[in-house]
Amino acid sequence: MDELDRQILAILRRDARRPYTEIADEVGTSEGTVRNRVDRLTDEGVIERFTVSTRTGNITAMIEISADVNVNTSDISDRMADWDEVDFVWQVSGEVDIVLVVDCANTEEVNGLIGRAREMETVTQTRTRLILDEKRG
Repeated sequence: MDELDRQILAILRRDARRPYTEIADEVGTSEGTVRNRVDRLTDEGVIERFTVSTRTGNITAMIEISADVNVNTSDISDRMADWDEVDFVWQVSGEVDIVLVVDCANTEEVNGLIGRAREMETVTQTRTRLILDEKRG
């Protein structure tokens, strides 16, 4: 991955629907080059998916999960990633093992997800943080 790839990715992070012609103009190359670069980055798995960010008025929260010491956190993460309200599942280092980023209609739904997590035998603790504001980098 070179500097041109990084510039293209930075633009796509802000707006994944930005036309390749506009990206090409901004980075100083052709539309075909941008298209080929994006196709290659997708084929190589650098770009995993194109997604939509919404302003639905929903509650966005981070649910931090701690698990038993001798547990494969990938298994827990895979199960939680299937929950409809979950946008991201991160396996992290530090005080917790997994962080869920969730988008729920209300705090009752957030609480329901916390309950589902706590019902898992391998989960030892949860901590929740409501996202109050978000800015795009």
